[in-house]
Amino acid sequence: MSAGIELRNISKSFVSKKDGTVQTVFEDFSLEVAPGELVSLVGASGTGKTTLLHLVAGLETADAGVIRVGTNATPGRTGMVFQQPRLLDWISVAENIEIAAKSAGQSVAAVPELIEAVGLSEYADAYPSVLSGGQRQRAAVARAFAVDPDIVLFDEPFSALDELTGRKLRLLLQTLLVERSVTGLLVTHNALEAAFLSDRVVVLADRPARIVQDIRVTLARPRSTEDATLFDLHRDIIAHIA
Repeated sequence: MSAGIELRNISKSFVSKKDGTVQTVFEDFSLEVAPGELVSLVGASGTGKTTLLHLVAGLETADAGVIRVGTNATPGRTGMVFQQPRLLDWISVAENIEIAAKSAGQSVAAVPELIEAVGLSEYADAYPSVLSGGQRQRAAVARAFAVDPDIVLFDEPFSALDELTGRKLRLLLQTLLVERSVTGLLVTHNALEAAFLSDRVVVLADRPARIVQDIRVTLARPRSTEDATLFDLHRDIIAHIA
């Protein structure tokens, strides 16, 4: 069973390198993601979406508040997919994914199955440098799932790809999320992507960040990228982005 995410009364500030002023990103901010749920964070640039993801991942520390990933007794295993794949170019695709599995104490026996699931079987022994951008991101998705995650965090994972490749990878991700029952938190500027992948779309605004809309997506899965309801949701999301 997958784990949930809870942020309660979070505060986070930075000191501006430009003028030395204190920039408050979050103040008394709370959000919950239920086990097995995928929540997208959307909003204008500078509203703290990536900072929030980094706080959940443990890449940054909150100034105040509580962050729970899983439970106190059993912290959830977390995978992460970045905008750039960040693969090691001097080892093969398979070895990149095996390293992730080993680092999480997982067997590498499932790696070939993961590589097949993301459509890279014929490139398993290839170096990442020979792959296209879309293929590299497929490998990055496989690497995130190689840790047998309870939770996967996505930071603009498809924004650097062309629309056709991005669409294919959204369909792939939908399949993996359903089959593996993981909890997900997705940062994206693409409102249609958020509507297609999510159970909820959370719209952030202002600094300190606040939730201006929490939109529940009730469409059954699997979903079609051509479903007219998605375009209605897209318009609703866009209408709430400042």
